[in-house]
Amino acid sequence: MKKIILVVLMAVFSYAQTKFSEPQPTFDNPRKVVYSLYVGDLDTVSHTIGSMYNILKEYPSESLKIVVVAYGKGMRVLKKDYDENTLNRIKSLMEYDVEFIGCKNTMETMNWKEEDFIDGISFTQAGIVEVIERQQDGFIGVTAY
Repeated sequence: MKKIILVVLMAVFSYAQTKFSEPQPTFDNPRKVVYSLYVGDLDTVSHTIGSMYNILKEYPSESLKIVVVAYGKGMRVLKKDYDENTLNRIKSLMEYDVEFIGCKNTMETMNWKEEDFIDGISFTQAGIVEVIERQQDGFIGVTAY
């Protein structure tokens, strides 16, 4: 009976592996994903971060580039006073070379300064323009849900 269960489990897991489309992702030709983060509610942000971890589990780290562009209400997520657990998850993603970019236009509107935000993020003048340009550069656009 144990052998049957083992064979069934092995069969299930062998079919569960992701088959990557051609051309295969490589160091020289990684999959490129850009997330638009324009919401600040904790549930949506948590699901979005979870989806990033799911992507990271499937692709070899050298064959994947994830960029998160925050603008509008999404900028709140990167502030030092946001939910501590979420900020720790973001910092963990940064250790996996996930890049976080904040929108200066939103910062100016809200009278926020760069020092209000966690360390390690970069900034661009217009977040939505950054998303457009990344997509033009071959990044696949993903929106927070």
